[in-house]
Amino acid sequence: MDPGTILIPIGIAGAVAVMSSLRLLYEYQRGVVFRLGKLVRARGPGLIWLLPFGVERMRKMDLRIVALDIPPQDTITKDNVSVTVNAVVYFRVADPSKAVVEIEDYYFATSQLAQTTLRSVIGQSELDELLADRDRINDVVRGIIDQGTDPWGVEVTSVEIKDIGLPQEMKRAMARQAEAERERRAKVISADGEYQASAKLALAADVIRDHPAALQLRFLQTVVEIAAENNSTTLFPIPIDIFTPFIERATGVKGGGFPQVADSEDEARLALPEGASREQLAAAAKAALGLGGGAPEAAEAVPSSGSEDADEQA
Repeated sequence: MDPGTILIPIGIAGAVAVMSSLRLLYEYQRGVVFRLGKLVRARGPGLIWLLPFGVERMRKMDLRIVALDIPPQDTITKDNVSVTVNAVVYFRVADPSKAVVEIEDYYFATSQLAQTTLRSVIGQSELDELLADRDRINDVVRGIIDQGTDPWGVEVTSVEIKDIGLPQEMKRAMARQAEAERERRAKVISADGEYQASAKLALAADVIRDHPAALQLRFLQTVVEIAAENNSTTLFPIPIDIFTPFIERATGVKGGGFPQVADSEDEARLALPEGASREQLAAAAKAALGLGGGAPEAAEAVPSSGSEDADEQA
């Protein structure tokens, strides 16, 4: 038999076996190689060659980070508030050999561990802490999961709590609490403003006390501001002492019947003519100001002090 006829099929079979034993691995992939069922090592990336005829077998492992979504978990916080929490876990395979040998399905195992850990940590935390200090809760959950997955060759990079669902009653209670807090802040700010305004007014009062003309200027400025409104009515207070000379001339009463300051400080007298009543003086004052119809009679009814003195001298 010609040796060539034997070598050619053998060479073709060998070439096919060699070509079929080549494997191409990407940069993010590693190949865990088993030789006759025994773990050899992880190979890759690039082109690797396995012993043909099933002597060596390989299992590919992806080293990229995986985002694992944790479904909503119904749990109760430390202060007995029922909440629904869901999160996302980011992890990757750090040791391909352990991820293949130590655990059957590292993805499913990591998911279950993340769910139980999240429920446990939420149950040990209060609601206010869960809402205000979410970063610390994330770090605690990540540390516990990473410690549990380390023997599997899986590294947990981060854990993020996405949403915290609260009952409607709790939401309404928190809304009332926030509203009360805002009202408290508003009252404190208003009181502080009143305090500062009173301090400034005290300083302004000191200035007006030292400079009385400032009060009149302020009064005129207020009048200008009021006059800006078309439908406003302005009333000016006028001292009644202005009408004293007119009333004195019309009635003949010294000082117009108004109280006069005596020479001594502890004594005051009213310069009224003898026999004149206050009703007569009032009628005479109205007549002098043109406020009453029977003014002349009232004026004649009031005796003047000058005429009485003349009668006495006669």
